Amino acid sequence: MLLVIGNVFFHAQTNNAEKNIPEKRSYDKLEKEFYSHVGDVNSKSIAESYLKKAKSEKNTIQIAEGYVMLHFGETLPIALKYLDSLQQITRNSKENIYPARIYLLKGNLYFRNDNLQAALNNYILGLKYAKEKGNKRQIAMAHISIASLNNYIGKHAETAKVLRHYAYDTDYMNEDEQKSLKLNLADAYIEINKMDSAYTLIQEGLLDSRKNKNLYRYYQNLGLLGSYHLHLKNYQKAINALLECEKYFFTNTNDKRDQNYTLLYLGKSYAGLQEKEKAAGFFHRIDSLVLKTNYIYPELRDVYTYLIDHYKENNDIEKQLYYVDRFLKVDQVLYTQFRYISRELPRRYDTPELQQEKEDITNELTKRKSLFYIVLSLLLISHLLFINVYFKYKKSEKNYKKIAQDLIQSVNENRVGRKSDGEIKKEISSEPLLTENTEDKTSRTISEDIARNILHELEIFESKDQFLNKGITLGSLAKKIKTNSKYLSEIINTYKGKNFATYLNDLRIDYAISRLANDKKFRSYKIPFIAEELGYNNEQAFTLAFKKRTGTPLSIYLKEIENMSLD
Repeated sequence: MLLVIGNVFFHAQTNNAEKNIPEKRSYDKLEKEFYSHVGDVNSKSIAESYLKKAKSEKNTIQIAEGYVMLHFGETLPIALKYLDSLQQITRNSKENIYPARIYLLKGNLYFRNDNLQAALNNYILGLKYAKEKGNKRQIAMAHISIASLNNYIGKHAETAKVLRHYAYDTDYMNEDEQKSLKLNLADAYIEINKMDSAYTLIQEGLLDSRKNKNLYRYYQNLGLLGSYHLHLKNYQKAINALLECEKYFFTNTNDKRDQNYTLLYLGKSYAGLQEKEKAAGFFHRIDSLVLKTNYIYPELRDVYTYLIDHYKENNDIEKQLYYVDRFLKVDQVLYTQFRYISRELPRRYDTPELQQEKEDITNELTKRKSLFYIVLSLLLISHLLFINVYFKYKKSEKNYKKIAQDLIQSVNENRVGRKSDGEIKKEISSEPLLTENTEDKTSRTISEDIARNILHELEIFESKDQFLNKGITLGSLAKKIKTNSKYLSEIINTYKGKNFATYLNDLRIDYAISRLANDKKFRSYKIPFIAEELGYNNEQAFTLAFKKRTGTPLSIYLKEIENMSLD
């Protein structure tokens, strides 16, 4: 779980209100440079230059921005001091981004420093003030940040839903925010096994970050690519991507989240290749980082479990006991955090959101009292319509059952054997071919001998169930019986009273009616298999043809066969 939500929305809380300031261009240049380098060693000097310029010009708005920039990448105590300075200088600000912005930034800070309780508390406050000021973007940031906590406790699908909404369904997220959302959405997709969607977003992120020369974002996407390959058990591909990330994150950044997850995925990849010593080596490094930074995350359970089993296998009791102790300490922290977030999120976020939704609906209904009776009338009408539809359905169902029962009865009463070729030939030759009606309909260009021969071939076609073959066309059947399509079509239209497609469908459905009633084994097959046996390309074509021919759905026909069999 490469949880980067709390770490990539740096620019999300930047101030967009300074558009009318003459110095905007130069400040913008510094700001753009900072956020394109955020996370690397050069970002702090850019932030210091920004704040120095703002103080020299006594520009309160830009001083506030300088404090925001400076708090990134600092240790928790120093970062909090910068945010306290931000709170002090914006105490009387008229901008609608305050004070929500401060609480959201503090929430992200606590999240990055693994204090999830404090993060949730600040996100809730940030959401409260953002709603009071009606700031849609900050409301979105609060929801997105809280989604990261849902991700932490395993509610990945809920996280993906929130991220997808704000990435694609809103028009107030800027380009950089959308890129961050998609980065995190790719991570959530991996967790819920939507691998194709994840891969598409990762490739999009890699391409964009290369194009814009944003190294930090590039390696974040590359790390996700490593996670993607790890989940698909493409271990070597994962290792190739993650080794590049390791070099970058440990040389150019101090972000413990990126560093930890890179080592984690490398360790898991080598474990997948059964290179146990290499896997253990990366997990040792993770333990060292945890001891140094006290950064704890759910996958550490996997790390310590692997090391415990590794040293148990090697009969190294001393190290086995050490990692058992480390596991118990980490597990206690994780349990405490998980329990708190699992309890407090529904109580302090989900329930208030539902209450707010209820209040909004109530207010809307209050404003629209005049529509109440219209709505009531529509409900009444819809209810009556439903009742009408229901009774029509019941009546139709009764009719369908009657039709099905008659069909079954007809099959039972008309069980006859197949005619031989000789019988067919004798039957055709013994009957006059043309009547007064058929003489009017049949083209004079078809001789009686040709017509008689075509009918004879059609009788054989029917008696030998050749109509069950797939891919039969007018042309292919004409060729088979050594005539042309025009003659065959005219004979079928004249003597069968239907076109070729209807003729073929009727033969197949009549066959199905009989065989389904008489062959229990055939009846037990799945519908797609039955459809294929009857020469149809798919189940839908068969069921539609069945109802059109018989006047009753296939499902009811099958049900009535079973009912009559039981009787």
